[in-house]
Amino acid sequence: MVQRGHNYAIVDEIDSCLIDEARVPLIISGKAENKTEQYIIVNKLIKKLEIDDFDIDEKNRNILLTNKGIDSVEKIFSEAGILKNNNFYDPENMSLVHLVNQSLRANYVFENGKDYIVKENEIVIIDEQSGRQMPGRRFGDGLHQSLEAKENLNIQFENQTLASITYQNYFKLYKKLCGCTGTAATEAQEFYEIYNLNVVEIPTNQKMIRKDLNDQIYRTSKEKDEAIVKLVNDKYILGQPILIFTSSINKSEHYSTLLKQKKIEHIVLNAKNHHKEAEIIADAGAKKSVIITTSISGRGVDIKLGGKNLDNNLINEIKEIGGLIVIGTERMESRRVDNQARGRSGRQGDEGSSIFFVSLEDDLMRIFGSESMNNLLEKLGLKDGESIDHPWINKALERAQQKVESRNFDIRKSLLKFDDVLNDQRKVIFSQRRKVMESLNAYEFANNFIIQIIDELIEYKNKKNDVEKKLLSSLGGSFTKDEIDKLISSEDKNFKDQIIEKLEYKRSERLSILGESQSKEIEKNIFLQLIDQNWKMHIQYLEQLRQVIGLRSYGQRDPLIEYKKEAFNLFEDLLYRLKNQFIGLLLNIKIVNKENENNNNEEVQNNPKEVSSRKIGRNEPCPCGSGKKYKNCCGAL
Repeated sequence: MVQRGHNYAIVDEIDSCLIDEARVPLIISGKAENKTEQYIIVNKLIKKLEIDDFDIDEKNRNILLTNKGIDSVEKIFSEAGILKNNNFYDPENMSLVHLVNQSLRANYVFENGKDYIVKENEIVIIDEQSGRQMPGRRFGDGLHQSLEAKENLNIQFENQTLASITYQNYFKLYKKLCGCTGTAATEAQEFYEIYNLNVVEIPTNQKMIRKDLNDQIYRTSKEKDEAIVKLVNDKYILGQPILIFTSSINKSEHYSTLLKQKKIEHIVLNAKNHHKEAEIIADAGAKKSVIITTSISGRGVDIKLGGKNLDNNLINEIKEIGGLIVIGTERMESRRVDNQARGRSGRQGDEGSSIFFVSLEDDLMRIFGSESMNNLLEKLGLKDGESIDHPWINKALERAQQKVESRNFDIRKSLLKFDDVLNDQRKVIFSQRRKVMESLNAYEFANNFIIQIIDELIEYKNKKNDVEKKLLSSLGGSFTKDEIDKLISSEDKNFKDQIIEKLEYKRSERLSILGESQSKEIEKNIFLQLIDQNWKMHIQYLEQLRQVIGLRSYGQRDPLIEYKKEAFNLFEDLLYRLKNQFIGLLLNIKIVNKENENNNNEEVQNNPKEVSSRKIGRNEPCPCGSGKKYKNCCGAL
């Protein structure tokens, strides 16, 4: 446990953290099964598919096999000898279906230079909002491994979720929450609905005089690019500082190539050289400065006209020619990101301007643009190289962006609704875990559980069910056959006393070898490990349930209600299993000195001199001196 209580949080760039990042939950992960060879084989085989074997869903960043594609997969994978029962969707091929889907996404949906880069033989994710590198982060569910196979890199172990929480539920742990950003107004509804936060606009220190020009809309990307280069060239000759925003590394390098052809000196700032970001952006207001960057790079850096040179004559000269001009090479999915780009110019009452160039071939227009806008442009009969500049078009673009924002909001709300179910269970488990860690009397947990188990056994016994089997499953082999027979025939009070007496006898054995402090520590550590193991399994069950629960809607049932019911039943099972495993272990574990060790699998071998109250790492040598790793010896519960 590394965090103290959650009292007060002030979040800088709160919209980036609590909204942009919040579509994906926070996860602590650990290594899972090694499927390296499978990723490599699947990656090779899907390259044999043809373009009409699958449909790409750009809106949801997914890919679906067509009927022809399924036939092709069955033929290719059968010939390779890895398809069972000649049926791709046979239950025995479920793991293969998943690998194929992720490999298709890696090869045909995710792009090198846009979604990720290869750096030092590793896949480094690029933040879709800021265009910055995100080292240390990995795509989940096997996608990262599929990308590693695609790029011929060493495939790292697939991860499994050990703990998970959404950004929303994590930040709602704080008793008070607030933050600041320059672009929260468009997300005011979400801040209020999800976090119960009101958005308050603070007036600027100086009056904002930046000119935000209407968008220039072209039919094709080629025409748009020519117009952008012409504007940049005109402003460069004038000496006006220029900041060009692009949507990806690939696009930034594309515009760099175009400017080189015109011999326009410039700097490219993207995820490949982001370590120089502050230094480069700080000089963006210098005369004849041309910087091509991605998305919202440079947030938090103050851009002064004249650059780092504080010559008043130079500053006034730049003001006279219009200050810093921001050129957007396309509209982003979010109005906030466009506003963040615009906000680099016209700071502290400075002169400045901004303009966006759009083509009907841009991703936003192609995927989310309305048919009516396309029809309008066709009716106007635009000639090659002509653009349309009208407030109506700006409104239509805003509507396209609102569609995307609304869709992303729905994704976050859906994620939160499902996580709220898990969140209630998380609170129960983590509060129990905290109680165990902070407890001065570790015996209290076993003492409470044994009473609950006894009451359940008595109820079971009085119903004349198969008590012997139930006793064995709950208490393990700690009772002999004669003792079990005696238990079954005894009165309820004697039944209870005999089981409690057995627990206390086993505890006294440990006490005599370890002493009270070590004995309590052993019980505490066993309980904590059981909590962690069972919680990890529970999360994995719920992850699998979450993936398939949507199918219930075909039976006219609400997937969320069905998920709540199933999750509740699974959680009840978890609590029942946890207390039974804990008591079962305490009744059956025996602490012995190393010199008396034997091969009894139900014994924990231990040298009392080497037992420590510190937490032992899973891969450290076991303190009992067996020579094995702790996880394979005394830590293997």
